[in-house]
Amino acid sequence: MPAAPDPSDDAGDLATLWQHLERRWPENVIEPTLARIAALTDLLGTPQASYPVIHVTGTNGKTSTSRMIESLLRAYGLRTGLFTSPHLVDARERICLDGEPISAARLLSAWTEIAPFVDVVDANSTADGGTSLSYFEVMTGLGFAAFADAPVDVAVIEVGLGGGWDSTNVAHGAVSVITPIGLDHREYLGDTIEEIAREKAGIIKPGAVAVVAQQELSAAEVLLERVAEVDGTVAREGIEFGVVSRGVAVGGQVLTLKGLAGEYPDVFLPLFGEHQAHNAAVALAAVEAFLGGVGALDIDLVREGFASVTSPGRLEVLRRGPSVIVDAAHNPHGAQALARAVEDSFDFAHLVGVIGVLSDKDALGILTALEPVLDRVVITQPTSARALDADALAAVAVEVFSDDRVFVEPELPEALDRAMGLAEEAGEYGGAGVLVTGSVVLVGDVRRLLGGPASDPTRRED
Repeated sequence: MPAAPDPSDDAGDLATLWQHLERRWPENVIEPTLARIAALTDLLGTPQASYPVIHVTGTNGKTSTSRMIESLLRAYGLRTGLFTSPHLVDARERICLDGEPISAARLLSAWTEIAPFVDVVDANSTADGGTSLSYFEVMTGLGFAAFADAPVDVAVIEVGLGGGWDSTNVAHGAVSVITPIGLDHREYLGDTIEEIAREKAGIIKPGAVAVVAQQELSAAEVLLERVAEVDGTVAREGIEFGVVSRGVAVGGQVLTLKGLAGEYPDVFLPLFGEHQAHNAAVALAAVEAFLGGVGALDIDLVREGFASVTSPGRLEVLRRGPSVIVDAAHNPHGAQALARAVEDSFDFAHLVGVIGVLSDKDALGILTALEPVLDRVVITQPTSARALDADALAAVAVEVFSDDRVFVEPELPEALDRAMGLAEEAGEYGGAGVLVTGSVVLVGDVRRLLGGPASDPTRRED
């Protein structure tokens, strides 16, 4: 393994670190074992046990909900760590301290700390016929170590994939959050809602408070069984907490939320869509559970926390004239929520989609969910080795949209140009727009093209 980078040259050393990680087992492939990450954290002195953890899983809404939880905790004056995945542009987005991506110097310091132990775990694992630590396992170790070194008052940890066997599950969440569960990553998690729910329920630890979003009945039953098994406590959306009312507002929406300890009116959330209102209710209940015993939260701090929330790549408007909106929906469940949010929060007379998906995703389900809100689509492909070929995706799109509504531009810059041209042809700028969706990778690509943050070469995967 390469030696740990010297922090004297942050840019060069970060590039070396990214290259090192990219040579590892990819994060979209999982193995049902916590042995390697447990070995690493044990050698590090179990940093994830040095601060309380709020652990978040689900199929969709995990990142937005995690960001809302973190923002509320920060409004309360707590020093926060936030671990999310995948990233859009820069891998440092995955590890945030006090709401900001970790600095290069802090990340390299964490790598210097854990690199010798990574080598030990790699050597022991391969000697036993196993594999080295994966990309995601090393990122998890970096996050845990950075949060311990900060130190943080609380860490909000988003699961990478699944739950029980996810490397983040060596942490013991005092509060376990389960956002809506749908069918995704079936090759690893199972073919039914019940199987997927059982895997995600693995993050609910003995004595934890489980904050559960609205679920299909079959998923809810599995989650409640797990809570009973570990003698936990449950808070259910629609019973113990929920959305009382919501209204569309300029730049987002205004909510009245029912929490575990009170009602919170006139809460402005600068995110679009009814699904984000439900994510907000879940986030509020999670923070109430974490701060248990304080009664109703301070309404001014709640409003401050929600008003400060950002969720890049989630119905994010990147430009106007015509409007270009990006959303990281990459499965049918997410695409359905996106379509509802477009109808709810925008008033486009003509909307052109730019769509690219990865080959292991349900392309037909995604396209079918989006068809009612898209007048025409430009098919492209993300810059990922796992991307579905544009012509293959176009063949599926023709089944859904008909041939005269489908255009193909494999290269993203040309796809964006074509989509904006089609939107302009439709008439007034105010009534036409472009929606880019289908893959986290694609959204990150667009954010870079249209002036997003400086990038690093690390790949993102859905």
